[in-house]
Amino acid sequence: MTVADVSTQDRYPTRGAESALLERRDPTVWPGTELGPASTEDLVAHETRGFHIAEGLLSPAEVQSYWQELDRLTRDPRVRSDERTIVEPDSDEVRSIFEVHRTSSVIAELIRDPRVLDRARQILGSEVYVHQSRINYMPGFKGGGFYWHSDFETWHAEDGMPSPRAVSISIALTDNHPFNGGLMIVPGAHRTFVACAGETPRDNYKSSLRQQEVGVPTREDITRLVYEHGIEQFTGAAGSALWFDSNCLHGSGNNITPFPRSNIFVVFNSVENALVDPFAAQERRPEFIASHDFTPVTR
Repeated sequence: MTVADVSTQDRYPTRGAESALLERRDPTVWPGTELGPASTEDLVAHETRGFHIAEGLLSPAEVQSYWQELDRLTRDPRVRSDERTIVEPDSDEVRSIFEVHRTSSVIAELIRDPRVLDRARQILGSEVYVHQSRINYMPGFKGGGFYWHSDFETWHAEDGMPSPRAVSISIALTDNHPFNGGLMIVPGAHRTFVACAGETPRDNYKSSLRQQEVGVPTREDITRLVYEHGIEQFTGAAGSALWFDSNCLHGSGNNITPFPRSNIFVVFNSVENALVDPFAAQERRPEFIASHDFTPVTR
């Protein structure tokens, strides 16, 4: 069997008539790159739990610099009118700004920072490229949550990502409290692929980026995994970072507090896991959501 055969074989079928829980067939921490900023303890946690936290990744001064960049972007009328900017479904508040590593030189430098890039290489065991980047802004009182989901399910079904050889980093630009919509994650559930039921509508991304309805697990599947593994929440000071596997089951509640929760979100995919045709969609999503530029990130 050739490499091309492996990449186009659907080993994680989803969006069929029924949901299913399938055993993961791939590692979480890949061999190939031993040197990097992640400790042995970090990598063991990532392999067994699906995520680990890098406390104090950014200094207070760096946090302030990136917060100013976020504020600049959200206030720019050209950015707000761009299709890469997603607003809350019930208000005009900015929810996410996509492809920020291409529109912001500040963010572009961040993804090349050895503290970020070298850890991504270390986890995925290869050179990496940016599959997706965005700034998430969950404002106080009006910030909408994200229902339980696995990113890989969507990236596989709608973007054509062959395997879960991708890792996300969420860098907190504000303090993450238990009460302001912090990300909840099911430790260990990354070893189970949740195949979701339902056909993918055309242009599904236009609604799913605001409120996802297709490609979400059933309540029964969520209950089973949560009762088996429990729930943990990412909390901590601004500047901390959560690294989590693409197949982690995660979600967040609404933010009804006065405290905003904002983060920089970058997805690194292995260059050996380049996208093919979507596995469960009629057409691929736009480039700003799922990049087809597989050029490795370099310093």
